[in-house]
Amino acid sequence: MLNFQAVLAKEITLAMLVADLTRDNLRDLTNEMVNTIQDLIAACVDADVTFEPTDPAAHDLFAKTPEELQMAWNLGHVIVHTTASAEEAAVIAAELGRGVEYHGRSRYEVPWGEMRTIEECRQRLEESRRMRLASLDMWPEEAHLENEYEAWTDGPRVNAVGRYVLGLMHDDSHLGQIGEIVRQARVARGE
Repeated sequence: MLNFQAVLAKEITLAMLVADLTRDNLRDLTNEMVNTIQDLIAACVDADVTFEPTDPAAHDLFAKTPEELQMAWNLGHVIVHTTASAEEAAVIAAELGRGVEYHGRSRYEVPWGEMRTIEECRQRLEESRRMRLASLDMWPEEAHLENEYEAWTDGPRVNAVGRYVLGLMHDDSHLGQIGEIVRQARVARGE
């Protein structure tokens, strides 16, 4: 996996991290990330998907209701959130690579309450893998890597590669959370 910690610690820039990455590298990194998440949930059962973990740091700036603001996310919620964010990054990256100027977000998140079984989580991950990999085939042979935009206010300027990698970086930021939810769920089941 990429060393996202070096970017977060400001030891290197995102541009430096992605400078030599190719579309084939992005395919490999996508497969590695989805495989990592699949491995984290491999021993889960249906009850783990809706298990309500303890998360004293829970704070969702984009919560749809006041009740959700401090709510700890269950496994189903984290899976739909991470896949939606990575798919958004992939779609925007494909547009940037094709020379289209950034024109806003392109996001759909499966309602997290619909995720009830571990098989649904696994299928969501595989569907996301398929869509992300397919998006890379939308890039022209000579992608417009000079086409950049500011990822967020005072954030890095990113091109197609950088935007795609931000989706992987977001996935990576939730790996510990997924592992902790799985750990708590197993303890609750007596394992």
